[in-house]
Amino acid sequence: MSISTGDRIPETTLLKLGAEGPEQVDLGELAKGRKLVIFAVPGAFTGVCHNAHMPSFVKNMDEIRGKGVDEVICVSVNDPFVMGAWGEITGATEAGITMLSDAESEFTKAMGMDFTGRPAGLIDRSKRYAMIVEDGTITALEEEENPGQCDLSSGDSILGKL
Repeated sequence: MSISTGDRIPETTLLKLGAEGPEQVDLGELAKGRKLVIFAVPGAFTGVCHNAHMPSFVKNMDEIRGKGVDEVICVSVNDPFVMGAWGEITGATEAGITMLSDAESEFTKAMGMDFTGRPAGLIDRSKRYAMIVEDGTITALEEEENPGQCDLSSGDSILGKL
């Protein structure tokens, strides 16, 4: 069952690539008393994720932060090294987007947002979605109907909901 607006985000630990290597990030602690935008993608470097979804957030970062958002987070079922490299290549890191790895798909499954696309080699990946989270509670959630779409969950769409 998918999580929905009004629910609390799952308590989970994700990974980010730090100066010394992978670091644990307690998502529940990170969300306490803060306004976050979290968007999830099926895979770093994959077509729509790389060419549409990530760029839509990079280009809107100033306006999103101007709406009182404390942090913008990208989550993907990739390892933290891939997420770190993808953040550098796309300009996401420079723009201030936090790149978090859900390497074992625990957060994604707890959200009810997992899928498998065997023909594309995407196993236990995340559906494409974006949400606004205030003090750990989801106040807006936009899920795409298929992983090849990036309309409802784009940076432009989320900016309009802030």
